[in-house]
Amino acid sequence: MLEFKDKCVIGIDLAAASKNPTGWAILKNKTVKTQLLYTSKEIIENTLQNRPELIAIDAPLSLPKKGEFFRKTDKEMIRKGYRVLPPNFRAMKKLTLRAIRLNKIIEEKTYKAIEVHPTSTRKALEIPLKEWKTIQKILKTLELKGDIETRPLATHEIDAVTAAITAVLHLQGQTELIGNDEEGYIILPKKRNWKTLI
Repeated sequence: MLEFKDKCVIGIDLAAASKNPTGWAILKNKTVKTQLLYTSKEIIENTLQNRPELIAIDAPLSLPKKGEFFRKTDKEMIRKGYRVLPPNFRAMKKLTLRAIRLNKIIEEKTYKAIEVHPTSTRKALEIPLKEWKTIQKILKTLELKGDIETRPLATHEIDAVTAAITAVLHLQGQTELIGNDEEGYIILPKKRNWKTLI
């Protein structure tokens, strides 16, 4: 069951470049507010002004060891059946470097961020991976309120909400850490059907 108890969490579906939309979602007391942001300044300001207990970012927050293409977490995720792209993959490098820069600012402001992968979160919770209307309907079934009830969310916003839900589950001790201290972790919900969260 999802328990909030006044916890404020934020999910970020980060874009590699500021010209592209980043999905951003704040989740507090089962109320969701989402938007699309662009610049790193917008992302940081909107995030920190809400004083979140935890920030979940859909982007690699670390690079592999020198000379390696994959991190341990990437190998483990792939072995478990979750399709992730490694940080050194050509299309991912720019995203990874942006995420690392943002995470450094977050840590300097004494907040905590975790790396998540919304598609894998949905797979672990037996939610459809890319059927966006169905995903939003399921999220409403979880008794979430706010923007999720009033309009169709953009795909990046849905990923951001999924990231925020991962953060809530992590605060409740209902996740597993995939990876190691040296190269970082991806936070993944323990396998269960989403209906058990109601």
